[in-house]
Amino acid sequence: MEPLLRVENLRTVFDARPEPVVAVNDVSFEIRKGETLGLVGESGSGKSVTAFSIIGLVQEPGRVVGGKVFFQGKDLLALPENEMRAIRGAGIGFVFQEPMAALNPVMRVGAHIAEALTVHGLASRHDARARAIELLRAVKIVDPEKRVDDYPHQLSGGMRQRVMMAIALACKPPLVIADEPTTALDVTVQAQVLELLRDMKREFDLSLLLITHDFGVIAETADRVAVMYRGKIVEQGAVRDIFRNPQHPYTRGLLASIPGGEPGTRLKGVQSEEHW
Repeated sequence: MEPLLRVENLRTVFDARPEPVVAVNDVSFEIRKGETLGLVGESGSGKSVTAFSIIGLVQEPGRVVGGKVFFQGKDLLALPENEMRAIRGAGIGFVFQEPMAALNPVMRVGAHIAEALTVHGLASRHDARARAIELLRAVKIVDPEKRVDDYPHQLSGGMRQRVMMAIALACKPPLVIADEPTTALDVTVQAQVLELLRDMKREFDLSLLLITHDFGVIAETADRVAVMYRGKIVEQGAVRDIFRNPQHPYTRGLLASIPGGEPGTRLKGVQSEEHW
């Protein structure tokens, strides 16, 4: 069966002096229907740039210079912008890392969700409000009839992240990309958001690309994992196999750096390449 998403030899650079900086270097992976792929690595490894490259939202001075991205059989990198706009939201939903940066501070929560529906012609303005309330209820926001008229600053960080999920799910896309969805949330709220992601995946029959620096999140949520280091994927496979028998030194270093030893023991850091 053809994968839902197949990325082949993706390469993205940022123009700089004296020479371009390679942010994504020959990256390849695939996601099948109903599967969650975790893309894990340290900050700056190229995870988010990979996601933005897939949906055509790399900002200048960045640019995709090579590779192919097949989604439902179409090469997204070859599509004109008007066709990509139709795929964003309706085909691929996106949960941004910073909800307060992604949400318009002068738009009510319901208006954000309604806009996603009306832009893609999936609801009239009148029906979109009712659908927004349904989606807020689906992502477990209490009293959605009231919250639909709130502004982003009136919500907690966890609730804003739930709103981002509601927007991503509004058009019932087959694939959702979640970029560090638990960053800056406390541990309890992180657990709630991860549980919600699993529930939404099951309820909406989603495939999920989950971007994170946290192997704990991968262990709880993903089916397969791709480990990214300095713009390259250095190892990928089933989560269970990677945890039990990591092959690459960087993967072993990431796993070894997870806290969980005896109280008072020194935390381990990821060693640099010269020590591999």
